[in-house]
Amino acid sequence: MLEYNIILPSKPRVVSEENNKGVYEIDGFYPGYGHTLGNSLRRIILSSLPGAAITSIKIDGVSHEFSTIDGIKEDVIVMILNLKKTRFKISSDEAQTVTLSVKGPKIVTAADISTGGQVEILNPEQQICEITGKVNLNIELHIEKGLGFVPKEVIQKEKVEIGTIAVDAIFTPIRRISYEVENMRVGDKTNHNRLRIAIETNGTLTPREALTRSIEIMIEQLKAIVDFKDPVEEVKVEKKSAKAAEEKSTSSEEEKGGEDFSDVLKTRTDNLDLSTRTLNALTNANVRTLGGLARKRKEDLLEIEGMGEKGITEIKKVLSKFGLNLKD
Repeated sequence: MLEYNIILPSKPRVVSEENNKGVYEIDGFYPGYGHTLGNSLRRIILSSLPGAAITSIKIDGVSHEFSTIDGIKEDVIVMILNLKKTRFKISSDEAQTVTLSVKGPKIVTAADISTGGQVEILNPEQQICEITGKVNLNIELHIEKGLGFVPKEVIQKEKVEIGTIAVDAIFTPIRRISYEVENMRVGDKTNHNRLRIAIETNGTLTPREALTRSIEIMIEQLKAIVDFKDPVEEVKVEKKSAKAAEEKSTSSEEEKGGEDFSDVLKTRTDNLDLSTRTLNALTNANVRTLGGLARKRKEDLLEIEGMGEKGITEIKKVLSKFGLNLKD
């Protein structure tokens, strides 16, 4: 029988880190794995790291983006483009509204935006416009957390009121990312791969955090599907869950006890009627069963990244179907 020596890649090594740019190397990949892992990490970094962006803008006296404002040097389109260059960091998962209210003449920058305790502006020096006359400028900005890119047509269709200008939302905190693969020697082999990844962020997170989080996301996704399930067992779990819900109206949680209810508590969260956002947040926090969910307090769930009040309401509704509640 042939024996194979398993050679694992190295930990990421820092080549350089400066401001919001970082270059990292990973050595010792099997031939071809450099491109396999490099492309996967690149796609995850671009698509799966959350960020904050302006989704709509409301300017007093302006009905559409092709307008001009007397006493302001820039037209509305240029002002919107400058506002979109402002980098925001939100400490909660809820959407935030910030305002800008100034009187000219004045050069208006992002530092003039009034934010609450949940919003931080990372580039306050960003110029928005120049007011040349004695004009009052009042702007309301709606900021949300999200993933990737959402076109304004989607935002306008779902949320925007009349008089509010929807804008394309670029949520990703990544400005650019690239990777390259070169051959290297491992033992007597010269065709193993070295992966070099270059990342530039917008400052809301560091390049090292971006790489680390992307690796964690890849591991979490693979761990979730590592074990195959027997279709018969899945049907049994569904039947037991349905039976437990049906018995809820005639018996209390204590009367249900025993082996049948223990099996119900082992029901995986991905078999529950949860939204994708809530399910991903629970999976990332390693909460994978109905029993594990019922042992959590509301405060514990709110500490999970990606979990908000809507998610808590959704979880309570699902638990109530089984006669369960969150822990007090």
